[in-house]
Amino acid sequence: MDSIDIFLYVADILVIAGVIFAVVLPLIKSLDNPGSLLKTGVGVVALLVIFFIAYSMSGDEVAAKYAADPFNLTPGMSKFVGGTLLTTYALFIIAIIGIVITEINKAIK
Repeated sequence: MDSIDIFLYVADILVIAGVIFAVVLPLIKSLDNPGSLLKTGVGVVALLVIFFIAYSMSGDEVAAKYAADPFNLTPGMSKFVGGTLLTTYALFIIAIIGIVITEINKAIK
């Protein structure tokens, strides 16, 4: 095992810890105001809906060179990666539209 493998494991652990902290700490804070949990739930449901739509639209084709030994990419994995990429693109476009609308509203006021 070389240093690259060790750093990949450390990165995995740090990402998992970050996800746990990002989920648990706001939940602890929101116990003071349970109404904020509803907003969080709506946001999570919206993200899941966007991902489901993107996952449904993505294809499951796998090129022959990616189905071989080093990658072992399956059609299911290909569909998941495609759905994730489409979700990222959709969220990027939504963010840009939100920024433009906010700036137009500030300019009008």
